[in-house]
Order: sequence, then C-alpha cells, then structure tokens
Amino acid sequence: MTNQAPNEARVIPLRPRATAPAPRGPAPRPAPREPLWRDLVGDVLRRERLAQERTLKDVADAARISMPYLSEVERGRKEASSEVLAAAAHALGLGLGDLLTLAQRELVRVTSRPARRGRTTTTSSYDGLCLAA
Repeated sequence: MTNQAPNEARVIPLRPRATAPAPRGPAPRPAPREPLWRDLVGDVLRRERLAQERTLKDVADAARISMPYLSEVERGRKEASSEVLAAAAHALGLGLGDLLTLAQRELVRVTSRPARRGRTTTTSSYDGLCLAA
C-alpha cells in the first residue's frame, strides 16, 4: 500500500526540454496574419455607411436589426449570418454579392505582397469570388 490518499494526484516531474541551436543569420519574418472575414465585412459595412453619411441607428432601423448588434458586426466582434449581412447590405443600397465582392477586394488588398524582383506575377481576368467544389 502507498501512503497516498486515494483521491490525491501523484506529481511526476517533467524532464527539461532540449533547446534547439539558435539559427544563424537574420531571423525569418513571420508570415503576416490573415485577417478574419468578419473584420473585413465589418470594415466594408462601416466604410459604406460613413461614405453615405448615415448613422448607425438609421442603417440598423432600415435593416431591422438592433443598433448594438450592427455596431458589433461593424467592429468585427460578431460573426453575422448571411441574412443579417444581406439586410445590412440592402439597407446601404448594396446586394449581398456587392458586399462580399468589396470584402474580397479588401482581403486581396490587405494580404497581397509586393512581387519579388525577377519574378512575374500573373493576373486573373476573373474579378470575383472563386468557390471550389
């Protein structure tokens, strides 16, 4: 028998981890963090609302959603359903497709990296969302 109580956890010390040798030369830059879709969509909604010089209350009333919820969506704090996004887009005179296209363009703008010297970049004639099945 052991001197340990039946409900008492046994502590097992961990071995120290072996450290990898430090890399030589400059440290590689971490890859830029991709933005969240809700942040992009929220930015587009806010930009469109401000461009039309409309208040949050005005757009929320027209979309039939609460003003605090629309504010949370604009700030990227809430992941809105497609129905809410469509209502907010329509309140701003946009279709859901327009909203998603603007968000997609913002994603490309934010994540595009300058082309490296000596490499050519190809451009696609397709300007829209691409979905794979």
